[in-house]
Amino acid sequence: MKVIKNEYIADTQNIRLGKIVISAPEIARKAQPGQFVVVMVKEEGERIPLTVVDASDGKITLIYQEAGFSTRLLGTVKTGADLYAVAGPLGHATEMKNYGKVVVVGGGVGIAEIYPVAKKLKLSGNTVEVIVGARNKDLLFLTEELKPCVDVLHICTDDGTAGRKGFTTDILKELLDKGDVNLVYAVGPLPMMQRAGDVTKPYNVKTLVSLNTLMLDATGMCGVCRVTIDGKVKFACVDGPEFDAHLVDWSELGKRNRMYIDKEKHICNIMKATVSA
Repeated sequence: MKVIKNEYIADTQNIRLGKIVISAPEIARKAQPGQFVVVMVKEEGERIPLTVVDASDGKITLIYQEAGFSTRLLGTVKTGADLYAVAGPLGHATEMKNYGKVVVVGGGVGIAEIYPVAKKLKLSGNTVEVIVGARNKDLLFLTEELKPCVDVLHICTDDGTAGRKGFTTDILKELLDKGDVNLVYAVGPLPMMQRAGDVTKPYNVKTLVSLNTLMLDATGMCGVCRVTIDGKVKFACVDGPEFDAHLVDWSELGKRNRMYIDKEKHICNIMKATVSA
């Protein structure tokens, strides 16, 4: 799996976002919006689940945020190098049909995940309004690519350096107040997705979220990505990654995703020390 390009698209406030383009003809031929792949940088490394942002001409494009050891390692891969493995496409593709008016919400690195979905929803005959948000203007991306693909693009930042100052869910509520919204699709940090579900529930608008759970094998065997949906155990890798936001046990999911934060920090500190030496 040869790396055609690997570059940073944002590097600010201790947050690094990278875009990697990989030669993967078989995956590119089959991947659909909403699906993901699992990347292994080295044989000894972890599996990293990443949404397929674009699949064309035998290549797939992925966007990642350096957070733990493995994503930082991915950021060091040079153009022309080979990755140990890329498996996919995995998960269920987003169901595409003419819903009517759809509001698509992307927060932070979730903008990468909503990009292919928003494009395909528009091609399926929907009226698509997209809301993207980030901490500041330097962490926004894909906005120029989204503009020609959707009907309306709303931009907001926490500090007001680009677009409107505020949160994606503020704009979402305003659009819901206007009526005629048939579907909401939201991807971003867990608190943002939970809030999106809370906002849409009184309006009785179906709301889909793509859950960024902890994953290991991504084939449904290990159970690491289990989530509780409407009181039943599901696996995000094979049953999802998309679920009804109104049925997710957000409290349980939040606790599970924080289980290894201390260990990740410890490993990252070791990595930094090794690089410095």
